[in-house]
Amino acid sequence: MDVLDLARTQFAVTGSLHFLFVVLTLGLAPLVAIMHTRWARSGNPLHERMTRFWGQIYVVNYALGIVTGLVMEFQFGLAWSGLSHYAGDVFGAPLAMETLVAFFLESTFLGLWIFGWGRLPRWAHVACIWLVTLTAYASAFFIMVANSFLQNPAGAVVSGDRLALTDFGALLTNEALVFSFPHVIGAGLFTGGMVLVGASAYKLRRRAPEAEFFTRSLRTGVVTAAIGIFLTMGFGYAQFAGVQEGKWDNTGAAIALGLMIEFGQLLGLIVLFVMLPMIRNLHRRRWAHPILIVMTPLPFALAILGWVAREVGRQPWMIWGKLTVADAMSPGLTAGMVTASLIGFTVVLGLLAVVDYVLIARVIRRGPQAPDLGAAAAETRSPALSY
Repeated sequence: MDVLDLARTQFAVTGSLHFLFVVLTLGLAPLVAIMHTRWARSGNPLHERMTRFWGQIYVVNYALGIVTGLVMEFQFGLAWSGLSHYAGDVFGAPLAMETLVAFFLESTFLGLWIFGWGRLPRWAHVACIWLVTLTAYASAFFIMVANSFLQNPAGAVVSGDRLALTDFGALLTNEALVFSFPHVIGAGLFTGGMVLVGASAYKLRRRAPEAEFFTRSLRTGVVTAAIGIFLTMGFGYAQFAGVQEGKWDNTGAAIALGLMIEFGQLLGLIVLFVMLPMIRNLHRRRWAHPILIVMTPLPFALAILGWVAREVGRQPWMIWGKLTVADAMSPGLTAGMVTASLIGFTVVLGLLAVVDYVLIARVIRRGPQAPDLGAAAAETRSPALSY
């Protein structure tokens, strides 16, 4: 491959690996917040255990996902300085907001939530996880603002040899954004719900002693995943009004990718909506558990395929009609340099993905008896701070 193809491959690989963490974060955050709220209101120990168990999985995924996000930021300066020069004043604004939200606000509130067990008042502690959720979605929103600008460069005009921002409101109401952001939210809920479903089905099939815990989690996951796949499909089709499509070098590849995405979405929709009527007794339907376990990777695969479809449809433009991918690349790069960085990034991010999977699987296998999150507070909780 030439240097341009190598640079494109590098961004595709690192972007895809990073999004695997992001989509799970977006799905688990509201679920953990709802569990914590239910615990704060009821004082039910089951809700506490659910909050701590699924919250620990969220924290593991978030911590490793932050590292992959740093690589994504680094790439813009490394391989795409042409984009930064031409559109940095516009494209950089939502990215700066995302960095502020994700690396400062979201991390701060998550830190308060993690270390606030037994220390913060009940509802202040609950507020922290809801603020984590809101800032996570705000972070995703600004990323989609930036990406939608690449699809449809609204709110900017050419000034000299670069773009100048003239209407920030146009960025926030971009036709490429208004449907794609809800689509990403749906994908996150589908993913988070399926992780609950797959883990719970696995434990129930193995006749784990925490049957009530995983029965509740299974029901929550099925409902959440069903809502998520419904939103994903609805807004997925709607967003094509503002997304460039059909600009493929190979029509056969485009058709094959479109069919894979549609088949996967229909499969998820059918299976989940078949399961919904039997949700009260789903924990006893042992024949259904292997199906749900096998379906767990489906939302992750669909998330990657969806991003590929969105990005490839814009080629050969980096910014549609304004800047080609070739012109966006940093000058002076050689194939050897990009190959070295591609290998390095792939190894590091791939290792992080494996570590993430191993740690989450270990938490699931161990079960909810004694999660590390909030353990000290659970052992020494005073009556004044008891829920």
